[in-house]
Amino acid sequence: MQKEHQIIKEVYAAKKDAKKADELIRAYLPYIRSETSKCISRLCTEQDDEFSIGMIAFHEAILGYEKEKGAFLPYASLLIRSRLIDYQRKEARHRGHLSLDAEQGEDQHTLMDELTDGNDCYEEAMTREATRQEIEELAAVMKKFGVSFSDVADHSPKQQRTLEACQAAIRYAAENSRLLDELLQTKKLPMAQLVQGSGVERKTLERHRKYILAMLLIQTNGYEMIRGHLRHVLKQKGGMRA
Repeated sequence: MQKEHQIIKEVYAAKKDAKKADELIRAYLPYIRSETSKCISRLCTEQDDEFSIGMIAFHEAILGYEKEKGAFLPYASLLIRSRLIDYQRKEARHRGHLSLDAEQGEDQHTLMDELTDGNDCYEEAMTREATRQEIEELAAVMKKFGVSFSDVADHSPKQQRTLEACQAAIRYAAENSRLLDELLQTKKLPMAQLVQGSGVERKTLERHRKYILAMLLIQTNGYEMIRGHLRHVLKQKGGMRA
């Protein structure tokens, strides 16, 4: 996760500085070559046109990336694949070979229609992949704290009043980095400090401990996709903040 934070930092710097963008592309040439090789199903060399397209797509990913889209590398990978598919489609059409544009069946759909429905499909795929990765990472972190998603579901507040109390405790902890640091170090909720700082009764916090723990773990890492989903859900339930 720390590595991903560093990549995001480098990408945002590269957005504003062409020299840093060039440096980032050079640093990830092995990654670009690897992703391009996967797409064309053979070893890609720096002499291949596809390699140049991969580099251009990587630079496009730098310019178009936002943290809300999830991890950067999966985003770059899908953009590289998208641009290579476009290239292969044009090349096949130019040579007159059976291509992704060839009509299939009575409905005259093309292979490209089956693979994608324009840029929205790639954006949707990027979002799905980023969300999947975040969920897997969160599950691994939660396991270290002895918490699972089923535990969170079982211990989630069922009443609006209780939900608001838990959210008050979560907001208090999220705004106090010292508490979050203590949580990560001890792998235990600092109950006494939560009670004192948030004003929520200890028995309420104890009853929903695993739920609160999971929500705070989400606050300590770069789970932008998950936090965005929670904000949407909580807003529907009454404008609460995640």
